[in-house]
Amino acid sequence: MGVSRRSLLIGAGGTAALLGLGALRYAGHNPLVRPPGGQDESHLVSACVRCERCYEACPRRVVVPAHIEDGLLGMRTPALDFSSGWCDFCTGENGGVPLCVEVCPTEALRLPEGATAEGTVLGLAVIDEQQCLAFRDTGCRYCYDACVNAGYDAIELSDGGANPHPRVIADKCVGCGACESVCVSLTTGSIASGATERAIVVRPLETL
Repeated sequence: MGVSRRSLLIGAGGTAALLGLGALRYAGHNPLVRPPGGQDESHLVSACVRCERCYEACPRRVVVPAHIEDGLLGMRTPALDFSSGWCDFCTGENGGVPLCVEVCPTEALRLPEGATAEGTVLGLAVIDEQQCLAFRDTGCRYCYDACVNAGYDAIELSDGGANPHPRVIADKCVGCGACESVCVSLTTGSIASGATERAIVVRPLETL
């Protein structure tokens, strides 16, 4: 069957536009730690209508909008910021059912069928030993205490006497951010020159 030049050009233009939109999805894209139910990145970005209900519902104010530098198509989709708090999956406020999931009108945030927040992994805490104060034998153990208080026991201390060093136990960490929220490496004599983030931060699993 013959194809006219005009039809060919229209088809080529449409294909280029679709490819361009696909490229925009990844342009400048930084993998983000997402709220509970947002671990399927493609589904989250395509279903989110940027209604901001998840930000408003979060009792700890750790759900924040992604910025343009995190990816153009993902801009203002929900991400987690543990600078001043952590995610306990709304255990105290809603019986362990994340309010961000509950209020999402499009199910952009959704737990897998039959799954509970208890089994959800948001990311993995990673320690930068060059920046961590404990590895400078200061006796710092804020991250360890925060993890214990959160009920996960995902950080252990080495047998270092008065100055033990923390280590993340990967298969126990859910990426709740309790450790990151209390890290003082940036405000209390951080050793690393030019450091821009804390010595322990939660990373998206796709980056590890």
